[in-house]
Amino acid sequence: MVVLSKIYTRTGDDGETALGNGARVAKHSARVNAYGTVDETNATVGMARLHAEGEMDAALARIQNDLFDLGADLCRPEMEKDAEAEYPPLRIAASQVDRLEAEIDAMNAKLTPLRSFVLPGGSALSAHLHLCRTVSRRAERLSVELATLESVNPAGVKYLNRLSDWFFVASRIANDDGKADVLWVPGANR
Repeated sequence: MVVLSKIYTRTGDDGETALGNGARVAKHSARVNAYGTVDETNATVGMARLHAEGEMDAALARIQNDLFDLGADLCRPEMEKDAEAEYPPLRIAASQVDRLEAEIDAMNAKLTPLRSFVLPGGSALSAHLHLCRTVSRRAERLSVELATLESVNPAGVKYLNRLSDWFFVASRIANDDGKADVLWVPGANR
């Protein structure tokens, strides 16, 4: 259980922060950039939820919880001693990726296939979900970059890849099941 009785610690004043395993790293490290952008994704989901109701809001709440799981995963480097740790590290599981895929398939079944790219917009919820999509794509790019430098849970990278797809399909659902999508018209303003 996490207990946050004091919010500031002054331990980061020198430009370093602690990872989940206690190691100190620069705040601009690839690992901190990756999990920091996952946190930013979570904040954008919170903004989208201001416009969501019912099952969409419940799905976004599940995603927010998953994003905290992913942040915990990324902030604790994988090590051989993980099995011996007092608290086993929290890792994204394949079942979380599978759930996103099932939800994408269910939402996509309601939609007419696209004949053009979609511009971010339409309803307020759709516009916010597009922002979620782009921030989650950045989190994915940073996690892939981190994986070239250090060990990263592959399920976490897969989760981010599916998540951006989830946000795209959900943005179409939020636009009256795609009927209110704003479509790109190539060269329209020449």
